[in-house]
This record gives sequence, structure tokens and C-alpha cells, in this order.
Amino acid sequence: MRRRSCFVFLFCGIFLPGILGFPQTNTSIDCDSLLPNYEAEPQTSAPPYIIAVSFDNFEPGNEVQVTLEALGDAGFKGFNLQAREIDGDVPVGTFKITDPNTKGLECHNMTNSAVSHANSDVKQKITTTWVAPKDVTELQFIATVVQNLENFWVGIQSKTLTPTHSESVNVTGKSKRKV
Repeated sequence: MRRRSCFVFLFCGIFLPGILGFPQTNTSIDCDSLLPNYEAEPQTSAPPYIIAVSFDNFEPGNEVQVTLEALGDAGFKGFNLQAREIDGDVPVGTFKITDPNTKGLECHNMTNSAVSHANSDVKQKITTTWVAPKDVTELQFIATVVQNLENFWVGIQSKTLTPTHSESVNVTGKSKRKV
């Protein structure tokens, strides 16, 4: 009897999480295409998510707070968030990982060039900090957001951020005019 109980417990622990919801492991979103690694088609409807940023302009070294948020009670289990130059297909800059629901990803041999989910818990909002690199033109944050295995949206975009060279940056990362 104990042997059967142990087997049932082991079976449930291994297979049930993947059957009931977003898998705990082996679920990733491709750095280039931003498509999840399972066979389903992205939604074509307007996404119930937004990407908000703390600044419209940036300089190298600026820290920009980026928030991915569900509208209403949509929630999400997985995501991949990157900064890309307009019409670019490679992530730029790096993320500081501060939210326990997030983890940094290495895309194109650049550590923390993207940020993703660290678990399959339902999230309403995640916040992260992006550090601007040198020599970048206008950019947007772009994301894939996975609500569940059947519903995900690819290519959600923030507003456009523009580099500025007529301003200097103080210690807090806020811009001020040069004298």
C-alpha cells in the first residue's frame, strides 16, 4: 500500500503541473521571434496588457523603470520583455532584476538583455529596471505575454523612447538641462 501511495505522489508531482497549467520548466519564449516554444497561434485581438515606461527620453547609463501590466483582471503567467531599436530585431541595453517574479535572459550573448517570468504564478504586474546602452537610436520595449497555453500575444509595444544628447543625467537617473 505504501508503495502505491508513493507512486501516486511521485506521478502527481511530476506530471500534474504540466497538465493543469503553464509548465514550471521547459517553457521559454524565443529571443528573436518572441514566440513561445509550444504549438499554438498568437492572438490577433488587442492585447489586454500594456507596457509603461518612466521616461520618454534617455541617455547612456539612464535607468528606465518598465512596467508590464494586465488591464482589468486578465493576469498573465509568462512573458518575455526586451528593448529594441525601431525596426531592430536584437535586444539592446540590460535589465536589473528586482522583481522576484522575473529573471534575466541571455539573448545574443548579452546577459540580462531580456527579462522573463521566474515562475508560473498568475501576475497582474511586473516592474523592472532597464539600463540604456551607448549608441542607440529610438527604441521601444516589446513583449510577448502568455495568459495561458492557448492565449498569448506577441509584439506588444511601449511608446517610443528617444535618445537625448542635450541633457545630462543626475544620480537619480532623472534628466536635467546642461548649463
